[in-house]
Amino acid sequence: MQRLIVALLLCVLLAACASTRMPAPLAQLPVLQLAPSALPQPLQLQQRLQFRFGSHERDLDALLEADGEQVRLAVQAMGQTGVRMVWDGNTLTQTRAPWLPAQVRGERVLDDLQFALWPAGAIRAALPPGWTLIESDGSRRLEQDGHAWLVLEPLGPGRQRLRNLAEGYELVIESLDMEQTQP
Repeated sequence: MQRLIVALLLCVLLAACASTRMPAPLAQLPVLQLAPSALPQPLQLQQRLQFRFGSHERDLDALLEADGEQVRLAVQAMGQTGVRMVWDGNTLTQTRAPWLPAQVRGERVLDDLQFALWPAGAIRAALPPGWTLIESDGSRRLEQDGHAWLVLEPLGPGRQRLRNLAEGYELVIESLDMEQTQP
């Protein structure tokens, strides 16, 4: 799940980079804005993201740190930092590179991360009427009136795929837990 969140963020970034004009979403996904304290344990992840939006594909790198106080994320492309974000449960602070398209919205990235990594109960509590979170065999689906708009699927150890069907992008996430790799 932790890998998926970072991957989702990168997908949104890549989709924005792929085109200066993204088509209007087919559905407006709900805003989650979950508290960092709802995360059951701290995270330190390094991720490689493969983003696909239409015929455009990009590779990104991300660093994610989260604890009960804050969520911190940095996303890089070709050695340059595109965005740094800090979420404290009340305020989302972003530092953006000038080359980052305006369509890359930190709010969407945060929601994708939280969809992938936060506990299902916290997500369900934040959903508006008509929206449902379905979990099955390591997968998650965010549905509105029975139609899946956001899907997270396991691909094997350390790999997940996030498909945002509302906005038309896909993200494959490979994650490395930095705490497990430290000597």
